[in-house]
Amino acid sequence: MNQYSVRGGNPISGTIRVSGNKNAALPCIAAALLSVDPIILRNIPDIEDVHVMLDVFCALGGQARQEGPGVWRLCASSITSSIIPAEYAEKIRASILFAGPLLARTGSAVLPPPGGDVIGRRRLDTHFLALTELGAELSVNEYYQFSAAHLRGEDIFLDEASVTATENAIMAAVLAKGRTILSNAASEPHCQDLCRMLIEMGAKIQGTGSNILTIDGVDKLGGCDFEIGADYMEVGSLLGLAAATRGEIIITGIKPRDIRPAKISFGKLGVVWEHSGTTLCLAKNQSLKVNHDLGGMIPKIDDAPWPGFPPDLTSIITVLATQVEGTVLIHEKMFESRMYFVDMLIGMGARIVLCDPHRAVVSGPAKLSGSVLTSPDVRAGMAMVIAALCAEGKSLIRNVYQIERGYENIVPRLSALGADIEKC
Repeated sequence: MNQYSVRGGNPISGTIRVSGNKNAALPCIAAALLSVDPIILRNIPDIEDVHVMLDVFCALGGQARQEGPGVWRLCASSITSSIIPAEYAEKIRASILFAGPLLARTGSAVLPPPGGDVIGRRRLDTHFLALTELGAELSVNEYYQFSAAHLRGEDIFLDEASVTATENAIMAAVLAKGRTILSNAASEPHCQDLCRMLIEMGAKIQGTGSNILTIDGVDKLGGCDFEIGADYMEVGSLLGLAAATRGEIIITGIKPRDIRPAKISFGKLGVVWEHSGTTLCLAKNQSLKVNHDLGGMIPKIDDAPWPGFPPDLTSIITVLATQVEGTVLIHEKMFESRMYFVDMLIGMGARIVLCDPHRAVVSGPAKLSGSVLTSPDVRAGMAMVIAALCAEGKSLIRNVYQIERGYENIVPRLSALGADIEKC
């Protein structure tokens, strides 16, 4: 099994271009099933999760051809299967995103239980609620089997603002008969990208970027040429890396509005940056000191659905907090197993009290030492890389497949910034 060998102690420095948004690329690949016409997708990151989604797309009868760096031509002129292969589903949770498009195109979808990150219970009930409200019938045995003679528009209130359930509902509703009103919808930038792509294909969607979407079904969708937005999770990860190693970084290709929620939370740890257009600059000599709340109270950094602090950056900012003077409470409210990775940080010398599955008190700065680490999920894996680059000595990071599911060519790109990291 591949692993990373990392030697820490050196600040990173340089310029890097952000990759395309993984979480937008995956639903947009699934959405290509909704048309018989060719779809061109640009700025697609070269990562494992994208490769698996493309494998599923082809297994269902679609055709995928790379036409240049980050550019894919997809065509689903015919769908030969409505069964998602189990060997792909177990690798990636986003495989469930094919349910909505398959129902809309074929009236049937068969899904094995999806895999993905081990960060706690990730319920599927909201997907089922949305799709059954639109007229699908569900039977559950070894697989989840959906069928629908036809989908119809409906007024739907989601029981939670689930990103993938929102995306599934949108993709099913765009070809349903009549009007769908989707309330308590997720509104993350990747959901917005999906809506923009579908609108370019001919869908009628109002309310993009809000938590209430109005979708008027159309008879068919056409092709489009669509560019995926920047991955703001990668931007946040790189900012955390630069600040924690006391380095500097220039990141190009960003979308400034997508970074605003992170800027508030990073600011609580004394980290600031400037941006001009699509270029962001984090300078050296950050204060790296906790800014107390009014009255000298210990501040809290907690995640929330958009536009709150992104849950996927919780692991990153926890590592950063170990290198900051002062004490902060990290509250991960959404996944009950995500914070367990802090045991590895504690083993490296971090001063962290894990209060319960959702809350950790971090006091810094702590002197970290190299260790043998294992990546439990995409974001915690990147957090391990950051911790190793802060630490004195050498670290080995195992299960790096998890990291490469979400970060494009991460070893050469970090090496170009001066990181002492290699894959072995």
